[in-house]
Amino acid sequence: MPYAVDQRVDPDVAAQQITLSCLENQYFDHLIPAIEDAGNGGKGQQLLQSFAHFSIEREAEIESICSTNHQGFASASSQLLLVSEQSRALMTDIHVLSQSTQTSTETLAREKKALVESRAVRQNIDEANEALRDCLEVLRLANQVYDLLGRKSHYSALRALDELQDVHLLKITKYKIADTIRRSIPDTKKLIADAVMTDLNTWLFRIRETSQFLGEVAFYHIEQRRARHKDRAEKLMSLGNFKLNSAVESVADEDEEFDILDNEDVQVDFTPLFECMHIHDALGQREKFKVDYASTRRQQKDLLMPHSITLVDPEGSSLSELLEGIAGFAIIEKATMSKARGLRSLADVDELWDSMCQTAIALVSNALSEVTNAELLLKIKGIVALFIQTMTSYGYPVQMLDTFLLTLFDKYAELLKRRFSDDFQEIVSTDDYMPMPIHKSDEYDKVVNVSWYTPEKPRQELRFPCVLPFSQMYPLCCIDIRNFLNQFYFFSDDHFQHLKVIDDTLKASLDELLCEKVCQSLVNRLSTQYLGQIVQILINLEHFEIACQELEQLLVAARSNASAGGAIVLKATEDFRNSKKTAEKRIFELVNSKIDDLIGTAEYDWLVVINALQPLPKKNSFDQTRTASALETEPSSYMQTLTRYLSNIMNTVLLGLPTEIKELIYFDALSHAATMILSLPLSPDVKCINPNGVAALAQDVQYLTEFVETLNNPILRENLDELRQTVSLMQAESSDEFYDVATRNKKYGRVDAMNGPMLLEKLTHTVHIPAKPDKLTALSSRFGMKS
Repeated sequence: MPYAVDQRVDPDVAAQQITLSCLENQYFDHLIPAIEDAGNGGKGQQLLQSFAHFSIEREAEIESICSTNHQGFASASSQLLLVSEQSRALMTDIHVLSQSTQTSTETLAREKKALVESRAVRQNIDEANEALRDCLEVLRLANQVYDLLGRKSHYSALRALDELQDVHLLKITKYKIADTIRRSIPDTKKLIADAVMTDLNTWLFRIRETSQFLGEVAFYHIEQRRARHKDRAEKLMSLGNFKLNSAVESVADEDEEFDILDNEDVQVDFTPLFECMHIHDALGQREKFKVDYASTRRQQKDLLMPHSITLVDPEGSSLSELLEGIAGFAIIEKATMSKARGLRSLADVDELWDSMCQTAIALVSNALSEVTNAELLLKIKGIVALFIQTMTSYGYPVQMLDTFLLTLFDKYAELLKRRFSDDFQEIVSTDDYMPMPIHKSDEYDKVVNVSWYTPEKPRQELRFPCVLPFSQMYPLCCIDIRNFLNQFYFFSDDHFQHLKVIDDTLKASLDELLCEKVCQSLVNRLSTQYLGQIVQILINLEHFEIACQELEQLLVAARSNASAGGAIVLKATEDFRNSKKTAEKRIFELVNSKIDDLIGTAEYDWLVVINALQPLPKKNSFDQTRTASALETEPSSYMQTLTRYLSNIMNTVLLGLPTEIKELIYFDALSHAATMILSLPLSPDVKCINPNGVAALAQDVQYLTEFVETLNNPILRENLDELRQTVSLMQAESSDEFYDVATRNKKYGRVDAMNGPMLLEKLTHTVHIPAKPDKLTALSSRFGMKS
């Protein structure tokens, strides 16, 4: 196998290698590269010389060969000549080829240089295009950031800005535009932060505007829960022991799912808040955002609270709007704390809640002074209770509001007392203090149903019209008392945790009303001189005492489980009982005063003289004077009037009183009458008493005794024992019986030890006939003439 010519060898060596090539095609394969190398290396002449030198050597070798073999030499010479000619032709061709190659090589070099220069330009162009594309991409992203801001895609704009900063700007760091854009990035981030805060503030404004409606929807939802709980409690009594928002009630109502933030009435989208949080997180400004957000919410809370409210509007809209706004605000806060973890702490939310509650309580407290109607205050309490139950369902503490309900209750109790005090005062002052007439059976049923009254007769035995023992004020007061009780417990409806306070306040208020406005008012009216009115007051007091005893049992049954057990004792019960005694004493006073007046008209002539020639007066004579000429056989006029008075008042004025009270009045009246009659002969003005005077007194005492016996009450007759025994002593033939202890104890045991001797000293057994007076003397003294 022929070897390849080493193009990097010397031209002489190359020429030798070419000539040694066996094959013609290999000869040219080696020749052409050698010529190119010689041309490129500037060694073409050297190559020609090498070929010429090789030719000479070959000729010399041929001549040497030919000298030995001429024929062969001649032949070889011919061939050599031929070869020489061919060689020269070849040399010419080679020279032409060399020149052509040189020309081609120069052209190639120029073209290669142009190509290299072209490639450099192309590379520069490519690099410029690449840089331009990178810059355009950066500018596109920069513009995209602003486009996204314009479309409110703040988070996407921030991500695009981060991509621009972290990726694309690194590719163009060697260009000035990169520095320009890099310097603008903080401003752009601030622009994004401002834009997202602007959107957040818009969202917060809409939330603030929606807060009241949100609270209204929450109130309505709680009212619906109330209604469902009430229906379930009516069907299953055991559920009535569990209040709204209790665990049992919540489980029972869990089928009624309701999302306060996403329903057909209101929808609250937290996307702006989340986006703002994410952006500030990405900007590393989370803490600053929390502070700014908390400050904004505090400002919104301040804007939510008005400077003042009114509670006297019939619909309660001012208070409702305030509490609905607070409820909506608080619900948003709770939802924010739940949805945006870490943004709102429990302490921040509770601080705002406490602040709003304190402000609301202050506003309501300041406006309470204008509330003068208990029903209106009950509506106010209902709104506050609904607010408490609503906020309890969202986990807010309501102890402060529960305590404030006590303030409302105190005001409510005060208004109830004031109103019912006026009602009781009007009932007492306008009553006619006469037994209450009943004309129809339905009217009777109404009175019996509202009053604490047990009829003496069954209803079927009654005949209408009839008269009830008490006056009209008693059933009217009973109605008011029942209403007072019911309205007190109305306050505990829906929500009130201080039931024991209601029980205690109700007892104290009821005691105060009954004692001061009913009992004391009745006692004040005892100053009247009309006995019938006082008797009716006593009857009313009796029924009020019974009503108080019934009320004590009613209060025990109605009180809450939180109150202590045991009996309830109303002070009014004792007051009515004591006032009954006061009324009885007043009746005694009036009856005794009348007795005093009647006995004061007695005109006993203790030294009366009987004229035997003058006939005795006819029986039943009503002559009220005793003359010295005759002794009446009839009792004194005052005694007849006295017994008639006692009989009349017992059968008319005192008829409605209980038997024991009537007997007590009789007992006191007869006792007082006996004392007053006995005081007549004991008067210091009476110096002497003759038998005729004693006989007149004895006749009146006998008449009084016969009257008492008709009453069929032995106890009443005993009241006259002292009087009868004293008269018997004055009529005794011998006064020594009184001084005999055994006889005195037997016959005169009731006679006072001091009064007996005093009367015995006044007795005289002689009757002195007075001298006939001179008519002129009497006439002169009558007309004031001097003797």
